[in-house]
Amino acid sequence: MTNMSKQQPCCSQRIYNITRAQLPLSCPMKEMTLWDAHPRIYLPIEKTGRAKCGYCGAQFILIDFDAHP
Repeated sequence: MTNMSKQQPCCSQRIYNITRAQLPLSCPMKEMTLWDAHPRIYLPIEKTGRAKCGYCGAQFILIDFDAHP
């Protein structure tokens, strides 16, 4: 799990906790360096609070997810 306050290598972790402020969610995220990245894809996370990248397998968890808006 990570704090995305500074740039870090793309897909260097398996699980990322994110907040609604970081949406829309893409992998790699805009905070990540892209020199070794796969193509950027956008992941739907708003409905379930979880998403998994089909390229690198990184899992994303929306920590401020509210299942009952």
